[in-house]
Amino acid sequence: MSDAGRPDACPRPAFRTALLASAVAVTFAVAPESYAQASSGQTSSGQTSSGQTTATQITSAEPSGPPREPDRAVHGPEGPDGLSPDEMLLTADSVTRDETNHKMIATGHVEARYQGRTLRGEEVEFDTVTGLITTNGPSQIIDTDGTVSYGQHLVLDQHLQAGAATGFATRQEKEVKIAAATAVKRSATIIELDHAIFTACVLCTKDGHTAQPTWSIQADKVIDDKAKGLVFYRHAVIRVKGVPIFYAPILWTPSDKVKESSGFFPPRIAASQRRGFSWEQPYLWVISPSQDLEISPQINTKLNPFLNLDYRKRFWSGDLEARLGYTYEANSDSEGHRFGNETSRSYILANGAFQIDNNWRWGFAAERTSDPTLFDRYDIPNVYENRGLFDDDQRRLTSQLYAVRQDDQSYISISALSFQSFRPYINPVTGQFFKDPKTGQLIVENNDALPTAAPLIEARWDPRDPILGGRLRFNATGVAITQNQASLDPCGPGSTEFNCTPPPNIPGIDERRATGQFDWRWSFLAGAVRIDPFLSARGDVYNLGDLPGTQRNLTIERGDATAGADVSYPLVRRFDWGTVVVEPLAELDVSPQVHLDSRIPNEDSLSFTLDENNLFSPDKFTGFDVYEGGPRFNAGVRTTVNWQDGAWGWFLVGRSFRTNQAFPAGVTGLNHDLEDWVVAAEATPMPGITAFGRADISDKGAFDRAEAGIDWTFGRAHGFARYFKDDLDPFTPGFRRQDAELSTDVLIIAHWGVVADVTRDLDKRLWRRSEVGVMYEDDCLRATLTYQRNETGLLGPTDAVFLRMSLPILGSTGFKRYDDH
Repeated sequence: MSDAGRPDACPRPAFRTALLASAVAVTFAVAPESYAQASSGQTSSGQTSSGQTTATQITSAEPSGPPREPDRAVHGPEGPDGLSPDEMLLTADSVTRDETNHKMIATGHVEARYQGRTLRGEEVEFDTVTGLITTNGPSQIIDTDGTVSYGQHLVLDQHLQAGAATGFATRQEKEVKIAAATAVKRSATIIELDHAIFTACVLCTKDGHTAQPTWSIQADKVIDDKAKGLVFYRHAVIRVKGVPIFYAPILWTPSDKVKESSGFFPPRIAASQRRGFSWEQPYLWVISPSQDLEISPQINTKLNPFLNLDYRKRFWSGDLEARLGYTYEANSDSEGHRFGNETSRSYILANGAFQIDNNWRWGFAAERTSDPTLFDRYDIPNVYENRGLFDDDQRRLTSQLYAVRQDDQSYISISALSFQSFRPYINPVTGQFFKDPKTGQLIVENNDALPTAAPLIEARWDPRDPILGGRLRFNATGVAITQNQASLDPCGPGSTEFNCTPPPNIPGIDERRATGQFDWRWSFLAGAVRIDPFLSARGDVYNLGDLPGTQRNLTIERGDATAGADVSYPLVRRFDWGTVVVEPLAELDVSPQVHLDSRIPNEDSLSFTLDENNLFSPDKFTGFDVYEGGPRFNAGVRTTVNWQDGAWGWFLVGRSFRTNQAFPAGVTGLNHDLEDWVVAAEATPMPGITAFGRADISDKGAFDRAEAGIDWTFGRAHGFARYFKDDLDPFTPGFRRQDAELSTDVLIIAHWGVVADVTRDLDKRLWRRSEVGVMYEDDCLRATLTYQRNETGLLGPTDAVFLRMSLPILGSTGFKRYDDH
């Protein structure tokens, strides 16, 4: 095979110049079906025409007379290139007509166009009897879909569709390249190749030399069937950097124009303490253009096999996805030691969303598993994702059913929710975790104490016209909450770390609440000062059931009203380098003093965060069970800087002044006459870098909460770093949390780099999660080999090694959907 026929041969400058010069020389317009009758005015064998620039088109045997314009009534309408369907346009340096052998020979920068296809070469023979076209020397064909094929010697039919070639190569979409010693094009959609090589890698270096492809498939025979959208291989060998790593007697990959096709993905390979050596082999079955199923059996040396399924279906009105998993296995600890009886274990993570009409839509999410350690033992990725109208919580599953109606004036949603928790229970008094005395596994929250909300109704209506010059909004909500047990504590009083005695079965309080509210807000300017007065009023009705004591049911009514105004005064100063805006902000809220009824359970305001998002809010709680009252004054200053080179940044500092009010536990930061100072900032000092920070600072100067981070994407590196501190979170041991997190990948030399994703618990001085490794990345391959240690799972500390790969055309290990790295 010559260099010109190989896909890994880089184009030579001389040949490239010849192709670009092919528009010069004699031009003939010929009807391919009439080669035996076509004439250019030459009557003797061997005559040559050269150096002319006239266009000639003859479709009869008459040798004399001037060139005639084609008859469109006979040949049909013109195409995009100005040719009729049965016309071929030929340009060349010279054309020789051999009447004896019934041939027409074009030489020098030859280009023939027919029905959207283009043939280029140095010497092309046209058989005027059979219609066959033969090329000698390097040639190329550009098909109607843009595919480019090369060959040292081509034999084609008169339509440039079928034929044979030696020294064949083709370049298709998605950088697909195929080369073969010989090729036979059976039709416009099928090509058969012998002793072929397939790759999607860039093969030419900047200096024009040929590079070794990162990966390739070498096969005795390859059939590229564009009609079926598949490329078939016989006796295929997959090579990485020329080294064979996999053999298959039969193999197939999607064609370059196919978006999705049935076939195998590269395997997911791992080695861990829990599972031993693990091989997961995904297979994608494209059932129809609108649905597919990914089947991923996982084989482990320490545990029984596990089957993962991922079904996706798109309907005319929406889509559905269902992830399922199943195994028949006993329990196991962090090192893969089994105990107990084998039984069926499974999970489902499913969701769907559908549009009923222009205003109505409905959807669901079904999330359940048979036991709390299943996801950890089999390393099931992307479990706690948002699959419906309501977000998932960390290590809690949310099943939901909802319907929503929305237009430009109104919104209403009706939903039902239930939860399943795998969050380790934290004793709120001692801050300790409880562990199973036999296995050492952490014990999760009492799921019977998690509420079921059905129905949950939320509605809003905005009148179209202004009311008293301002915007009026009505809100209404209603919910029915059922709890089987009262306490999340899975271990009763007196239990120790390795002694968990279930608490007495005390029924939880069932709650039904209805809330109505209206808000009115107006905005006007007084000189350069912007003033936004507002009014709001709200009423709640609670009906409580299963109360402890003699009074089992109780109805409680309460109301609240707030009047106030927001005031801002932006001060703008322009400089040669940019603009600075200093904006003093103030808000005055006046409400009756609130005495929260201790009989009303606090279900929706357990965790509270004071930050720049709610500092200037009349009611800083997003829930309904707890709300603010009494006079309140919020004040702060926001400064924004914009540089002319595109850099920008802003800084906010503020504080609330209020009368003293007692709130339930966990709502710290508001239990004083003066709330914490709120400080926040964000900046992009240069393209690719964004930094942020926020903090709540107490009167004594302590940072009750603090968060800071930076994101970067520039050059050969991208990632982020975060710091987080929270001394007020009621859901962490000892109500303290202090973490530092780093995630990055950096190419250090050429295609090689390092990856890191680590989380450090600064309070307990341990690495809660660590993942470090090496990375290789080029135009057609990304591979990472990483070591991972996880300290946060229910099974305790675990170690694992993962190999992840992503290959164009052949598919990937699932960076996007499964590994999320």
